[in-house]
Amino acid sequence: MALLKSLFRNKWVKLALVGFISILVFFIGLYISIYLGAFGKMPTSAELSFIKQEEATQVLDQEGKLIGKYYVYDRQPLHFEDLPKHLIDALVNTEDVRFFEHDGIDNVSLMRVFVKSILLQDKSAGGGSTITLQLAKNLYGRNNYRFFSMVINKFRESIIAKRIETIYSKHEILTMYFNTVPFPDNTYGIESASRKFFNKPAFELSIDEAAALVGSLKANNYYNPRLHPERSVDRRNVVLNQMVKYGNMPQDTAAFYADKPLGLDYKSFNHDVGVAPYFRAQVKKELAVILDSIKKPNGESYDLYRDGLIVHTTLDMGMQKMAEEAMKEHLIALQSSFERSYGNVAPWQKNKQLIDAALKRTPQYKLYKEAGLTEAQIIDSLSIKQDTELFQWEGDTIKKTSVIDSLQHYLKFLNTGMLSVEPKTGAIRSYIGGIDYRYFKYDHVSQSERQVGSTFKPFVYTAAIENGMKPCTYFSLAEVTYSNFNNWTPSNSGGENEDPYINYNLEMALSNSVNTIAVKVLNEVGIPKVLEQAKRIGIKKELPNLPSIALGVAEINLKELTGAYASYVNDSKPVTPYAITKVTDRNGRIIAEFKPELAEPAFKDYTRQVMLEIMQSTVNKGTASRLRSTYGLNNDIAGKTGTTQDNKDGWFVGITPKLVTVTWVGNDNQAIGFRTTGLGQGANSALPIFARFYSKLNKDSKYDGITKSRFETPTDQVVSDLDCNEEKRDGFLKRIFSSKKKQRKFKGNKE
Repeated sequence: MALLKSLFRNKWVKLALVGFISILVFFIGLYISIYLGAFGKMPTSAELSFIKQEEATQVLDQEGKLIGKYYVYDRQPLHFEDLPKHLIDALVNTEDVRFFEHDGIDNVSLMRVFVKSILLQDKSAGGGSTITLQLAKNLYGRNNYRFFSMVINKFRESIIAKRIETIYSKHEILTMYFNTVPFPDNTYGIESASRKFFNKPAFELSIDEAAALVGSLKANNYYNPRLHPERSVDRRNVVLNQMVKYGNMPQDTAAFYADKPLGLDYKSFNHDVGVAPYFRAQVKKELAVILDSIKKPNGESYDLYRDGLIVHTTLDMGMQKMAEEAMKEHLIALQSSFERSYGNVAPWQKNKQLIDAALKRTPQYKLYKEAGLTEAQIIDSLSIKQDTELFQWEGDTIKKTSVIDSLQHYLKFLNTGMLSVEPKTGAIRSYIGGIDYRYFKYDHVSQSERQVGSTFKPFVYTAAIENGMKPCTYFSLAEVTYSNFNNWTPSNSGGENEDPYINYNLEMALSNSVNTIAVKVLNEVGIPKVLEQAKRIGIKKELPNLPSIALGVAEINLKELTGAYASYVNDSKPVTPYAITKVTDRNGRIIAEFKPELAEPAFKDYTRQVMLEIMQSTVNKGTASRLRSTYGLNNDIAGKTGTTQDNKDGWFVGITPKLVTVTWVGNDNQAIGFRTTGLGQGANSALPIFARFYSKLNKDSKYDGITKSRFETPTDQVVSDLDCNEEKRDGFLKRIFSSKKKQRKFKGNKE
């Protein structure tokens, strides 16, 4: 006792004691002030009982497979039963071995943090966090304060953790933790991380995969399996050893998994990459309209990025992947041929007028112009080179380029659009809006309108047959000059080599896409009837009242064109292609549901069967015959190729009994076309995408219902009416007394 009294007489001891008590009082006061909300409102126990986390909206294909998400935080919640035991063991053994014993605070670890971090200013002391403390941080984040940020945040988290422990069971806490914890690549929750890094749901994670993901929690970027696989493996093995240390795994099992490679199967759900990015972007646009008119039960609006909606779509993921592969395989080869064909006279390099016009449309040029810069100053500014990531088919690259260089680089690329729909309903099965969504945002399925070329001719022939023209009606190949339309003289690609005294029936003319005869058929049936037929078949756009419409000068949207062509295998009824079947909230309640739009028949059964037989001839022996000869497709296929003036657009329509596909290829800048018809014609530029796509479908028995389906059998009347010679030559006297070139007025523009 005397010793104590003597110690307390020592002024330094008194000062130390006063200092200790002051610090203790300060921290107690700080804790109480935090508890009372002086540093921000604390969640009450009642609020903690109804924790609602932001969840990503999921986009599913027709089979329920995940194809994409819309999110601020990429998170998909799970139930405890979905968490494999080895995943829980890996987490607890590595992050909080006393988790099942403490009440949210591990006092030993917390004291270590206070002593080393606060008193000794040792930043390597670690956080001392329990799983519950980390959950509190995940749920409510941390704030920056002017002083003692670490201490204040730790006290806040400890208070919240204590409340969480009184409300929830340990299993529930683990579930919430796994649903909220951040993983690498802006991924939240174990389910999203599992699907992103290993392309599987969390309940299918193997021991080594679970260990790798748990290991990344120590430092998301440093142990990111995608960016730093070697570090990730080392950290994974630390987790495996922790599981051995605490009796949850034999040493030999850990050694077995430690020798395995990382085995990533990375699948990005970034908005710009992954499967069907153009489709997902279009679905997002449609959802914005849908959700604008729907409210939650409490009257609030739905948030596409935070409310965990489930969007069920018509897309077939397997079919989509095949379509994307087919497109890439063909466009890589076609792009190379396209560039070689121009050689040293490529317009994107040599055509100054074209380049200047394109440059003036760029946002950078417009910005400088608005700022009042002179033309010379603008060009100087746009000529500054800097590191730029550029798209290339062989792999993206980073080069020092200017805005002008970049513009010229992108001007050369061919682009594409492709849509496959189920003809009975209009359900979209595959959707490609362009070659790469990261660099080419413009969607050639839903946004673009291009001249459709010869793909319009079947509508002309449909109108003719519908209005009584017989399939065995013959027309001359000879060119005609239409004097009342500026002496317009449509010609055929065969040019001077064609015999002007040959006459084709409708089947031969359409299957070989003869321009001169298409115009003559239009003249015979009349433009008004063709326009009316086009409207009934689903073409909503106002079309020009011109003879050249027979050759496809009208610009039509690809999606609209696809729906129109579906009528030939849908009892003469066009369809409206659609993507979304239903939308549910996070609890599975349906908030919106959609059915196919039903249309009336656009033409008679007889007309449909005749047209289908003619378009099968296009594939069997006409302009699309390379489907048989080059690609070896033996399926029931009807089709139509299309090429526009100056080879600016190549088209192909592939019709099968249960799938209708339209493909388009061209340059986004319509001043740039293919240099030759041989390269740019639809049979060469667009058809191969369909051919490669269908070849892939043929190899997968899952799609036998599509690939092995058969067209309807035509009636005896149709067979009889098509039974005639495909061509006939003018008699001797007619050849003598008629001129090779004729001039006449076009009368088909009259009612």
